[in-house]
Amino acid sequence: MTQKKYQITIIGAEKYPNYNRIMLSNILQNKMTVEETIMNPLDWYKENGIDLHNHNPAVRMDCSLQNIELADGSVVSYDRCILATGSKPFILPVEGAELEGVVAFRTIDDTKKILDYARKYQKATVIGGGLLGLEAAKGLVDQGMDVTVVHLEKWLMETQLNEAAGKLLKTDLEKQGLKFRMETKTEKNFRCESGNGHRFFRWHANGYGFSCDVNWNST
Repeated sequence: MTQKKYQITIIGAEKYPNYNRIMLSNILQNKMTVEETIMNPLDWYKENGIDLHNHNPAVRMDCSLQNIELADGSVVSYDRCILATGSKPFILPVEGAELEGVVAFRTIDDTKKILDYARKYQKATVIGGGLLGLEAAKGLVDQGMDVTVVHLEKWLMETQLNEAAGKLLKTDLEKQGLKFRMETKTEKNFRCESGNGHRFFRWHANGYGFSCDVNWNST
């Protein structure tokens, strides 16, 4: 689509312009700043005649009238509408999933929240030993946290690696400071009675439990 042929309107829930989500783990690893993940700054939209409604999600769509109502009550009309909503992070549906300190890793705001936790607390658990979970865990170690990765399968990154390669990866990451609980299923989260409001115990199907300050879902 070109500016000459179309009048373009973009609607989004986040307060940031488009950015590279793949690079969010680099922020945790102190390799990039938030600003460096931004692909097109706000001025770019104005320069290209694009009407950007960020931090103002769509709440209702009327296909017969061809318009979209936004969260602030404004209405945007359209001739053609492209739905490109992406996805939401999956939080394990277990008891205690709603507790403060249980966070996902999907957005810039998620990343900022995790960095804030890393400045305040010491122990973190990452659920999921796939690529995203391991990048997240390494970033938290780089922030000075004591990190345990809880993984359901027998070896890490089982979708991409065979067993031998997965175990070699685990050995290398252990040398970098990560801890692992393999073949372990999360059952529930709950607060520790003597905790500080964020610390809670996490119990698993094999009966093993331990405490942490932050629980990061990367499933």
